Amino acid sequence: MNDKYLATLEYFEIIERLANHCAFSASKELAMQLRPSTDPSEVRERLIETDEAKALLSTLSDITVGGAHDVRPLAQHAALWATLEPAELLDIRATLVSARALRRVLLRHADRAPSLAAKAERIAPLDYLIDEIGRCLDEDGRMLDAASPELARIRRESTAARERLVERLRGIIASPEGQRYLQEPIITERNRRYVIPLKVEYKGRIPGIIHDQSSSGATLFIEPLATVELNNHWHELQLAEAREIERILARLSHLVGESAEAVRINVEVLAELDLAFAKAHYSFALRGAPAIIAEDSWPVVEPAAQPTSTDTADIGKSTLPPERNPLYLIHARHPLLPAETVVPIDVYMGGDYTVLLVTGPNTGGKTVTLKTVGLLAAMSQAGMHIPAADGSRLPVFSGIYADIGDEQSIEQSLSTFSSHMTHIIDILNQADERSLVLLDEVGVGTDPVEGAALAQALIDELLARRCLTLCSSHYARLKAYAYETPGVQNASVEFNLETLSPTYHLTIGLPGRSYAFAIARQLGLPERIIAKAQALVSPDDLQVDVLLANIKEAYEAAIAAQKKAEEALERIAAQERELHTELAHIEAARRQVLAEARQEAREELERLRAEIGRIRRGVLQAAAPEAAKEAEEKIERLLEELAPVPPAIERPAAPVPTGDLQVGDMVYVANLGQVGQILRVEDGWAEVAVGPMRLRAELDTLEFRGRPAPRVEGGRSITRRPQPVSPGIELDLRGRRAEEVGPLLDRYLNDAYLAGLPWVHIIHGKGAGVLKQVVRDHLRDHPLVRSFRPGELAEGGDGNTVVELARAEETEGER
Repeated sequence: MNDKYLATLEYFEIIERLANHCAFSASKELAMQLRPSTDPSEVRERLIETDEAKALLSTLSDITVGGAHDVRPLAQHAALWATLEPAELLDIRATLVSARALRRVLLRHADRAPSLAAKAERIAPLDYLIDEIGRCLDEDGRMLDAASPELARIRRESTAARERLVERLRGIIASPEGQRYLQEPIITERNRRYVIPLKVEYKGRIPGIIHDQSSSGATLFIEPLATVELNNHWHELQLAEAREIERILARLSHLVGESAEAVRINVEVLAELDLAFAKAHYSFALRGAPAIIAEDSWPVVEPAAQPTSTDTADIGKSTLPPERNPLYLIHARHPLLPAETVVPIDVYMGGDYTVLLVTGPNTGGKTVTLKTVGLLAAMSQAGMHIPAADGSRLPVFSGIYADIGDEQSIEQSLSTFSSHMTHIIDILNQADERSLVLLDEVGVGTDPVEGAALAQALIDELLARRCLTLCSSHYARLKAYAYETPGVQNASVEFNLETLSPTYHLTIGLPGRSYAFAIARQLGLPERIIAKAQALVSPDDLQVDVLLANIKEAYEAAIAAQKKAEEALERIAAQERELHTELAHIEAARRQVLAEARQEAREELERLRAEIGRIRRGVLQAAAPEAAKEAEEKIERLLEELAPVPPAIERPAAPVPTGDLQVGDMVYVANLGQVGQILRVEDGWAEVAVGPMRLRAELDTLEFRGRPAPRVEGGRSITRRPQPVSPGIELDLRGRRAEEVGPLLDRYLNDAYLAGLPWVHIIHGKGAGVLKQVVRDHLRDHPLVRSFRPGELAEGGDGNTVVELARAEETEGER
């Protein structure tokens, strides 16, 4: 990638912001050196690392390389037998500790971040070096007594010598002479030797060596002769301590030098990992998402037949849905503009057309559109997430070329025709079919007629090369050319005539207008001047303007009709859902009434049977014929009252199965009123597939409805068991009512369990939390749910519940 074009797109401002998220100088240096890659496999690997880093940060926000330093120069000096200072050794130790800690974290989460873990494996722990520096130096860089036995001995002797010296000086101070001759009773230090303050007028009264005099001249600082030997001995021990410390520092430096290569690799790997986490932090700041990498080259698609009228059916030349284009940006935002105010745009190309011509008024957002596409492509190829919605797609370009002159810049004088042509010639010398070319105000800066003709010829050349090309222009001739030319598509930025301000919305398929006359009229320019100006416009240009107005009107009508149709479909779908819910409630109520009636009938039947039994026993016990006759009459009356229990549902008589129910049989499920197929039979129970739903039912409650003919393979008769179909790993319940949740959730969990899914996502959204509570209450005691938890940040947060399904052996044990 050419830095000149990246600078035009403001790419270096992006990597400066990325560098601000790096933790130490080595990773900041890597960030500033980061360039878009043209190798698709490298781009994918970079994006995978960013994805993994973002996923880890969403749950392990304390991951950091804090305390790390770029100690490669120090390690190199140590390898050349230089002695490092204590602070430098501590920097090396802190860096190695940080690298070791990050290595442990990433290896512990290798299942979630395999690419980062593979990098972390290159880090050498160097425990012996970390421990040895920590054993010898404290956090402030002071050498510890434990650094060597010799140092400990010297320091003990030095402490004892100092105490003897101080004790002798205190004796001199406390003596009558000392109290008389000394300025004040203190011990101080000059030239690293202990002295006492003698009044100048008593010079010589206490024999000793003068080391200093006060600024006033009234005090001499002398070392009494009685303490010279003690001072000398203490000073010798201090020098011995310094030599031992220097020896220990040299030994530690030698250890660093022996591991200089490992230290270098650790710093470089740590910088690479920190850069991946910096990209993740920047993604959070941008509210970014990874772009899907499109195929290495976009397919050659035959252009659609060109429109011959302005009917709504003829508007636009794209036969591919937007999401199938190699370049497909959804709600894309320029990363350097405030996210709260920038208007997102949708851009798609590379399928039916490779050239997109953006037209519209000045300051309408044409230049920002070009820069947004180019900058997001460069960011993606550098391994960064882009400020666009999930599902956005970008190719890996062999080059990104931009000739963009900002018309609002005070440097407009630099954007001359010759400089434009110089840039375009350079682009034509390099661009190929895998390139992205961005031309702002193509053909500007010269005679409009010649400029428009030159612009059209340039677009023809880029179209022939199949570069993905975005151009902006004001030329009416180019708008008509784009409308008529296969492989070229119009686009426009919108303008609000009422407020005289751009809306920055990008519309693909619709050419834009400059609105010069309309703006002038709104601002109050006399109508006679506007009329004269319009009369000076050529008939061809007026015809183009009328054509564009007709196209815009037809396009807006088509959009309005489509929106109206979508709203109608949504209303119908909502009514259908409501009707299904009402029917389900009615059916449930009907079943409840029938069940209660049958239960009352059974209870009454049992009461009557008990009464008959009591009477019969009384008859047997009675000997009198009259009593027997009376009992018989009473029994007859009770039998007349004993009516049969009505059937639950009237339906055709079921065929009689040959033998027991078996896998593959079609059966009637009474409590659903539906026919299903048996998937499994065991212990008096059966698993039955009823449409997309799977359920367990007692064999006694199922009625045989048919048996499929067996297939014969290898001379054996085989009945195939239906293969469960996966319902997918997500169930979206947003927009559902609370009473709809239970049946939908049960059906989905049954399907997911039978399909062998280990876990699923239940999407309920956040909102007021009612739907979330209903879902989690339902999951809490569900027999197919092993556990569940709120989604992590990268999984949708609290608007998503992640459910771990029970294993087959667990549910078998429960049965």
